[in-house]
Amino acid sequence: MKILLTGANGYIGKRLLPLLLEQGHEVVCCVRDANRFPKEGLFRHPSISVIEIDFLKDLAVSAGLLQNIDVAYYLIHSMSDNSSSFEQLEALSAQNFLKLMQQTQAKQIIYLGGIINDEKLSRHLTSRKKVEEILRSGSVPVTALRAGIIVGSGSSSFEIIRDLTEKLPVMITPKWLNTRTQPIAIRNVLEYLVGVLLRPETFHQSYDIGGPDVLTYKQMLLQFAEVRGLKRFIFTIPVMTPRLSSYWLYFVTSTSYKLAVNLVNSMKVEVVATPNNLSQLLHVNLISYKEAVALAFQKIEQNSVVSSWKDSLISSYRGNSLLDHIHVPTDGCFLDLRLKPITAHDAAVLENIWSIGGKRGWYYGNWLWSIRGFLDKMMGGVGLRRGRTNVTSLNSGDSLDFWRVLVADKLTKRLLLYAEMKLPGEAWLEFKIIEKEGKSFLQQTATFRPKGVWGRLYWYAVLPFHYFVFDGMAANIIKFKL
Repeated sequence: MKILLTGANGYIGKRLLPLLLEQGHEVVCCVRDANRFPKEGLFRHPSISVIEIDFLKDLAVSAGLLQNIDVAYYLIHSMSDNSSSFEQLEALSAQNFLKLMQQTQAKQIIYLGGIINDEKLSRHLTSRKKVEEILRSGSVPVTALRAGIIVGSGSSSFEIIRDLTEKLPVMITPKWLNTRTQPIAIRNVLEYLVGVLLRPETFHQSYDIGGPDVLTYKQMLLQFAEVRGLKRFIFTIPVMTPRLSSYWLYFVTSTSYKLAVNLVNSMKVEVVATPNNLSQLLHVNLISYKEAVALAFQKIEQNSVVSSWKDSLISSYRGNSLLDHIHVPTDGCFLDLRLKPITAHDAAVLENIWSIGGKRGWYYGNWLWSIRGFLDKMMGGVGLRRGRTNVTSLNSGDSLDFWRVLVADKLTKRLLLYAEMKLPGEAWLEFKIIEKEGKSFLQQTATFRPKGVWGRLYWYAVLPFHYFVFDGMAANIIKFKL
C-alpha cells in the first residue's frame, strides 16, 4: 500500500512512520522543510520518499510522486500561532491538501483532530472542527479520530505535567485544574491510526478516542506523582486569570509563552470522549493513565524517545525555518574562533560534541549557562529547560537547550547550532573536526550578527565571559571522557 504521510517531522508522524514500514507499506513523507527530516537509521529505509510541501502556499508537486496513493494521513496542526488569522491559515492548509488529494486515486483520508463535545470550544478546537469539515467536503472518504490529552514520552502535555510534578511539592493552581479530560496513551493513538487503514466501515465516520480513565487535570498531576513515588499537594484558587495561568505554566515548565496561552485556553474546555465501538472493532486494549505514564518513563530511561514536542518549531518563541539560517553569514559579524589540537581519537571528540547540552551541560561554566538561560526565560525566551530529546543523538531540527540544530553531520564531522534565545541580533555556534598539517583539530566558532547599536553593546558586554566560557568549553570537549 502506498501512503502519504503529512506532518512526518512531527510528534505523531515520527512514531507512526516505523509502524507503517513494519507493515510493508511504501510511505511518501510530506514535510515543510526537508532539512529537518532525520537521515539516520530507520529514516533511510528504501520504502521512504520525501517531498517538501508548504500547504499554506501554492502547490507544485510532481504528479509522479503522488501516483497510486492509497491512503493519506492529515496530521498537520499547530498550537503556537496566536495571530488573528490562525483559523484561516489552518483552513487554507486543509483546502490545499484537499486539492492535492483530488489529483490522486486515494481511497481514504485519516485525520487526527481533537475531541469537540463541549458546548464552548477553544479557538484551536474550533479550528480542528473546521478542518474536519473541509476535509469531508471532498470526494475522498474521511476517517476522523478525535483525541484529547496524549500521554507519551516527549508529548507536550506529558512534559508539562512532568515539569510541574517534579519541580513543585506544593502547587497553588488555577481553577481549570478541575476540568475533566480523558487522556489516551500514545500507543493506543498509534494503534487506532494504523487500525483504521482502508477499513470501509470507518469511512465517513468520526470517532472520539480516549483511554479508560476520565480525570481532572489535578487528578492527572497527583496520579503522575504516585507513579514517580512523589508526595504532592495541590490547591486550586479562583483568582488566577488566564494570563496569570499562562505565566505560571511558562515560568515553571519548558513550554513557550505562546503555547502556554493556547494550552490554558484549551484546558478550560472539558474533553471527554463520546462512547463508541472502535476499540472493540480494532481490538485495541486501552491503557490506563498510570500505566501510560510508567511506559513513557521506560522509554525515557532507555534513551529511546523517538520524538518530542520540543523539537517542533512551536517550542521556539518565534517561527523559524532551518533554510533561513543554515548559511552562516560573515559580513558585519563578530567571531570567536577557537582551534584546539586533538590528542585523543577523533571519534571520542565527536561523541563529546554530539553529547553537548541537556543534562551533560556545556563542558565549562555550566552555572553561567544556567544564569543566561534564566535571564532568557525572564525576557520571554525559551530558556534552557527544553534540554535535548536524546542523550547522544542529534538531528537537524532538534532543539538543544536554547539552540536549534541546523546541521548534524557526522560524516563531515560538523555540528551547527542557531540561537533561539532572546538576543539583539542572531547567533550561531559551530563545531568541526578539521585536518591541518596532518593533525586533527577541533574548530569551534561562535558567530554573532548584531542588530544596531544594542547588538554591538551586547557583544562587548559579554565578551569577557565568552573568553573564559568558549575557551574552556573547547578545551574540555577534546579531553572529556564519556
